[in-house]
Amino acid sequence: MDVASNYTGHVDPGGAAARRELTNLTISKLSVGPMDNNAYLLVCNTTRDALLVDAANDPERIEDLIGHDRNRPRLRTIVTTHQHPDHWQALGAVAGANGANTIAHPDDAEPLPVPPDTLVNHGDKIPVGECELEVIHLRGHTPGSIALLYRDPTGHPHLFTGDSLFPGGVGRTTSPEDFTSLINDVSSRIFDVLPDDTWFYPGHGDDSTLGEQKPHIDEWRSRGW
Repeated sequence: MDVASNYTGHVDPGGAAARRELTNLTISKLSVGPMDNNAYLLVCNTTRDALLVDAANDPERIEDLIGHDRNRPRLRTIVTTHQHPDHWQALGAVAGANGANTIAHPDDAEPLPVPPDTLVNHGDKIPVGECELEVIHLRGHTPGSIALLYRDPTGHPHLFTGDSLFPGGVGRTTSPEDFTSLINDVSSRIFDVLPDDTWFYPGHGDDSTLGEQKPHIDEWRSRGW
């Protein structure tokens, strides 16, 4: 698989992956499936243990991203950010092929095709080799939607938001109550506590930073979506 090293946060459907090298963690982004879902492969640079955020579709392309030679990383963990089917079409195939531990929030576990091996709640930690992700529960897009936060000790934070936060607004909700819940959680659990240089990686489309989006929160709240 072609992998671009000049990471911009943009990948094309069916195109090359993009790779970002941090001091302790490598992040690779790949667009999969007909809904342009993002799958993220995180690899600890010390242990070569890996975690996949959303085995969304195209298991063969995900396996190509992991690699096929003896030096490929060991996929230990797959986290599903929420229960919507476009985020787990390849879950069974990729988990089975790699013997990976599957993780989700209990409120979104039942619809998944593979019962999660581990259930996580707000504030829990998930290891990626010697690195660590923090679970942030964002209620509204689905009951059990989660984001994953990597606090880079040598740089700015990195946040994987699933379908709860995108450039331009929060994720889709189906009632005013769910929208209020989501915008409140995104405000209090993300924007109010993380720095503006936090880079976030959504479930579809391009990345952004919290600082780029923060001036628009009141606009999002006023428009109701």
